[in-house]
Amino acid sequence: MALAVGTAAPDVTFLGTDLKPVALSSFKGKNVVLAFFPAAFTGVCKAELCTIQGALSRLNAVNASVLGVSADLPFANAAFAEANGLTFPVVSDWNLDAIRAFDVELANFAGVEGLTRSVRATFVIDASGVIRYVEVTANPGVEPNYDALYAAVEAL
Repeated sequence: MALAVGTAAPDVTFLGTDLKPVALSSFKGKNVVLAFFPAAFTGVCKAELCTIQGALSRLNAVNASVLGVSADLPFANAAFAEANGLTFPVVSDWNLDAIRAFDVELANFAGVEGLTRSVRATFVIDASGVIRYVEVTANPGVEPNYDALYAAVEAL
């Protein structure tokens, strides 16, 4: 089960598309939308991240940064972000450290024995690093509740 509202967000480090580390703690003082998605270049993941991209100015207006997070390699994330016009960071959790720390593992993804990815999960983390909203969808084929997500960010 994913980390709960009121929990301090773990200080995890991702790998950016430029192969440089991106520490969650580097966003201290900003609200953060952390959108875990199972795999680049899949239909629902594209729909989710493009929908968030469409709301980016709304989120940025309330001091929120967005990070898309997948276990895909940085090169795949870079191609995915470019192909879909994503202007927020799409970072790699290639070693599954963040996926495990936030407790959002999805074992045997797409029926591939031993392939672990993340469930579709969205966390809103406030400027002090505390989780204020969590949504884990019923299955990876279901998009998050965007209205609830935006309301949670705007309430901070």
